[in-house]
Amino acid sequence: MFKKLLVANRGEIALRVMRTCREMGIGTVAVFSDVDRLSRHVRYADEAYLLGAGAPRESYLSIERIIEVAKKCGTEAIHPGYGFLAENAAFADACEQNGIVFVGPTAETMRLMGDKVAARRLAEGAGVPVVPGEDSVAGPEEALATAERLGYPVLIKAAAGGGGKGIRLVRNLEDMEAALRVAGSEAANAFGDHSLYIEKLLEPVRHVEVQFIADGRGNVVALGERECSIQRRHQKLIEESPSTALDSSLRERLYGDSVKIARVAHYRNAGTVEFLLDDDGNVYFLEVNTRLQVEHPVTELVTGIDLVAEQLRIAAGEGLSYRQDDIRLSGWALECRIAAEDPFNDFLPSLGRVDFVSEPSGPGIRVDSALYAGCEVPYYYDPMVAKVVTWGRTREEAIERMRRALREFVVVGVETNIPFHLQILDDARFQAGQLHTGLLENEFSLAVPSAGEEERVAMLAAALLAHRRRNQPAGAGLSGNGGGWQTAGREAETRDRLWVRRGAGWRRSTG
Repeated sequence: MFKKLLVANRGEIALRVMRTCREMGIGTVAVFSDVDRLSRHVRYADEAYLLGAGAPRESYLSIERIIEVAKKCGTEAIHPGYGFLAENAAFADACEQNGIVFVGPTAETMRLMGDKVAARRLAEGAGVPVVPGEDSVAGPEEALATAERLGYPVLIKAAAGGGGKGIRLVRNLEDMEAALRVAGSEAANAFGDHSLYIEKLLEPVRHVEVQFIADGRGNVVALGERECSIQRRHQKLIEESPSTALDSSLRERLYGDSVKIARVAHYRNAGTVEFLLDDDGNVYFLEVNTRLQVEHPVTELVTGIDLVAEQLRIAAGEGLSYRQDDIRLSGWALECRIAAEDPFNDFLPSLGRVDFVSEPSGPGIRVDSALYAGCEVPYYYDPMVAKVVTWGRTREEAIERMRRALREFVVVGVETNIPFHLQILDDARFQAGQLHTGLLENEFSLAVPSAGEEERVAMLAAALLAHRRRNQPAGAGLSGNGGGWQTAGREAETRDRLWVRRGAGWRRSTG
């Protein structure tokens, strides 16, 4: 096993990887941008090194600088987390060329699966149905002909895409030319590749994915499915495991298809096969994600398997210690992604200083977070700041625990999407498990809560909070591992403020 590992990421995922490393006796190295100097992952690691300015290309996307740091500190392996360089084949190549183990699949596999068109062809070759479409479009004329053949509406997608980027919905031929232009531009900016393909828009459909793990020795195990149908603008918001849509026969089929695809791709390490499922029970391959997913904690809670630990063991050359028949799903798990954005203002990012945080706890609750009082939410990065994950013996229990957890979760200083999640949880269709990817945008309406008595009570609570902070020693409450060099990262004492609740978010009082 490795003695030292560098985590080429930030925030909650960097912390999550480092915690497993600590349990396994592996030393950790953090990297950070200049706006992340005081971040929790920096203080938690055994060593930390500055990469550069806040802009991702000058820090977390700088392959050259990350490799330089890794060689300087003598790390044996790099875990990329998710986002940034996690699915960058050139980064995996750079690690190998410098004698550093990349914790993930091979660069060859990432290139194959990262090309969505190539992945579609691989799935078809393995006998797995794909969404009807055209693998490439050379221009508007070909796109129009394809859309006419498939029938509107269609989706234009980036061949090198992911994370909901480079996707445009086209419902009629008049919108096609503009959609091609915008999708191509977004694809080029996000992935450095403007190539596009077209798929028939299937609606209503569910988005169901299968987590698998492969040791590179021919052993591939499916670790349950995740329902990811609660989405907004192609971005997942709530995930759960198992899915209410699968019976034992369909579940076995999805697991089998996922294992086939992994084997044909000569896959090694953790991966996810994503599918679309229609009301008639038809299943279509969508894509393969060659990294640890944001929603991996729900799989960990129902399987009892630490996916990061498995990633590290496989990267170190070990084989799987279990087979498919050994996997048993227990209970139900649910995850809500907490983002610093204002749901009552078109979900605009809410940037700035977090003055107070109180995270939920108790039976069946897990919070993956990098928040602390005094941290800044910068504009350079994704606004997701935490994930709340709950486990219950039943779906109903997991939902009730999530309600309690979200109501206990207090973030003062920036808006969050917590009230949005609470309203989704209260929706009758969600509670009944009647989900599809268009539910939020086509059938759900966010209600703006009235102020009234709630604000008065919130003001009293905030006054008590301010009193508590006034009597708290400077720097108290910061988490860290107590290393001597880390004490320089302790926050400065902040001014007391009175806060009021607007809707279900906290803001400074103006009166």
